[in-house]
Amino acid sequence: MPSGSDSRGPGKNSGAKSAKAIKAAKRKSGGAKAKGGVSAPRHIPWLTIGASAAVLALVAILAVNLVPKYQAKEEAQRYAPSAENPDPSVNIDGVLKIDYPAGIHIQPTQRVAYDQSPPFGGPHDAIWATCTGTVYANAIRTENAVHSLEHGAVWVAYNPDTLSAEQVDTLQDKVDGQSYTLMSPYPGLDSPISLQSWGHQLKLDSADDERIDQFITALRINKNTYPEVGASCSTIPGSGFDPDNPPPFDPSAPGTDAVPMDGGGIAPDQSETGGAGAQLPSDLQLPSDLQQAPAEGGNG
Repeated sequence: MPSGSDSRGPGKNSGAKSAKAIKAAKRKSGGAKAKGGVSAPRHIPWLTIGASAAVLALVAILAVNLVPKYQAKEEAQRYAPSAENPDPSVNIDGVLKIDYPAGIHIQPTQRVAYDQSPPFGGPHDAIWATCTGTVYANAIRTENAVHSLEHGAVWVAYNPDTLSAEQVDTLQDKVDGQSYTLMSPYPGLDSPISLQSWGHQLKLDSADDERIDQFITALRINKNTYPEVGASCSTIPGSGFDPDNPPPFDPSAPGTDAVPMDGGGIAPDQSETGGAGAQLPSDLQLPSDLQQAPAEGGNG
């Protein structure tokens, strides 16, 4: 054999090159083949795919539920009161507005012959219903609720016989924990939902109606629309109004001894904040970040 020649011979050299070519072809075609010429199965990361799908589903659910609420709140902000637009509720379709005298207080044993149902102004109990974003499971005495309106609260009432549990939950989300609001069932209500602030009312069919947020934005502690600016919505200890066991709603018609809407000679009470400069105890004052100057020409 000549010196310097490859001992492996040309046949072996060619075989090595063929093996390399076959390996390269396999790589290009998707990997090695199992016995019998069938490609080996590829590993699919199902766990990663499932986790990604779950995250996308969660994002979609949040978007469906939160984006509309955010948009509704943004839209409602157009109804925030300002110097140029002191009562934005005039631009909300369906709002009933009536002027009522303020500060006419009755005793816990008395009834008022209200001219509206639910009432939204006129004589009322000397003690207000707690309205610190309070959701009452049972109907409450209307004379207490009207006093809350005099303090700048919005009262959300609903007919428990016509409004579904899902719609009640939707309403509750708008009230629960929001200061200067309260919510309660109102048996016999002639519409599924009725919103009240002092001198204003809006009756609606659905808890999804955008006008609910507009009404609350326009009239909750709007210094231009309620008499006792700066008055509290908190419970007065020992007052007789317990938010856990409030005075009950009376569905019967007021008797002939009921106090008329003009007060029947009862003088307006000047003993609360907003009346003749008298003040509530410091722990029952409106928080400093919510205090507002009385509106011009108001009863405060």
